[in-house]
Amino acid sequence: MKYPKAIEQLIESLRAYPGVGKKTAERYALHTVNRLDEEQIDQIIEAYHHIKTDIFQCPVCGNITDTDPCYVCKDESRTHETMIVVEEAKDIIAMEKTNRYHGLYHVLNGVISPSNGIGPDDINLKSLLQRLQNDTIKEVILATNLNNEGETTANYIRRLLEGTDILVTRIAHGIPAGGNIEYADEITIVKALEGRRKL
Repeated sequence: MKYPKAIEQLIESLRAYPGVGKKTAERYALHTVNRLDEEQIDQIIEAYHHIKTDIFQCPVCGNITDTDPCYVCKDESRTHETMIVVEEAKDIIAMEKTNRYHGLYHVLNGVISPSNGIGPDDINLKSLLQRLQNDTIKEVILATNLNNEGETTANYIRRLLEGTDILVTRIAHGIPAGGNIEYADEITIVKALEGRRKL
């Protein structure tokens, strides 16, 4: 069976989301057609329109925002002595949910990945170095993911900051709270051992 053109276009558009294959996209599209009323569809269209017109990257840190600068950068109560460097803006949301960190952020918007043709000039590194010329930053916390690209990027930034007065640290990686050692892979166990601390 062939779907009408509008439904086919919606299915293809939905497949742009991560983890959404053809069957899931079909299910979402048909649910939209059969179950949502006109007002609900208009609300979805309006939400997408606002994302297109109102959301942009903070010119200071690279976070996604609808204000210039973003809520983190304009918060005067935050300490300007520490900065967490993350891969994507969604990582800031995860950090903020802990309500434990009250410093600055910098979003790289990617990682160095030679196999994918992504080099240092292709991510948000230049503005990071410009921000770090401000002498109030005393510590940079590298919070890239624990994979080859994340480690490559963290090591590259560490090398760039060698010889400066800035302390460069890496977030600890290891066994998650509630996790069992028997189910952890070798890399996780090694990182847990490296990140151990005195009790």
